[in-house]
Amino acid sequence: MEINPIPLTNLALAFVPALLMVVIMFAWSMRAGNALYAMARMLGQLLLIGYFLAYIFESENVWVVLLVLGVMVVVASWIALNNTMHNRRMLYLCSLGAILLAGSFTLAIVSAGVLQLDPWYQPRFLIPLAGMIFANSMNSVSLCAERVAAELKRGDDWLTARTTALQAGMIPMVNSLFAVGLVSLPGMMTGQILSGVSPLIAVRYQIMVMCMIFGCGGIAAVLFLLFSKNVFAPQKQPV
Repeated sequence: MEINPIPLTNLALAFVPALLMVVIMFAWSMRAGNALYAMARMLGQLLLIGYFLAYIFESENVWVVLLVLGVMVVVASWIALNNTMHNRRMLYLCSLGAILLAGSFTLAIVSAGVLQLDPWYQPRFLIPLAGMIFANSMNSVSLCAERVAAELKRGDDWLTARTTALQAGMIPMVNSLFAVGLVSLPGMMTGQILSGVSPLIAVRYQIMVMCMIFGCGGIAAVLFLLFSKNVFAPQKQPV
């Protein structure tokens, strides 16, 4: 079975529940305008990236692929600090280093070891995988940055704040490990099944994805906390 393209008229129906939620937000005096703006941006961004990825997949140019990966890392490192107001420039270097090292390490293992891509820079595989890796690293760094600052503000010492922040950063990833297969069928697995791939094959790919998400997110969080120690707690404290 091949998956059929969704006609635009049918796709418009997907906006019905989303727009209903916007109406409810407006009625409850919430930020409905912001949600509507976010939906419009989502639509524009996905349409643009669709055309952009189609070009990249056809070109298979290693320099274009590396440029895209570089932009992903730079943007993810900045977005990770959206909730951090103090010392953001210094923390950006910590975030960039953590996401770059953790993401590159995980991506290299998955592309060269697990999938054994030839050539290694095949954009059809590398860019979607890198997107998942960098996005999850970004989220874990963001949670850690916000939590460690809050714990230090409460008066906790660095070691206690660091442990608490890492635990908070790992919660979404640990929960996803518990829930996958029982509560949720993740997007990659669902997409493969809808396109006609055997569920047994789709499961193998999803196991790879879950391991890489847990590993890269956790390693990025640990590296960020190690790199940012002197920014958050400049006083001499045990490492």
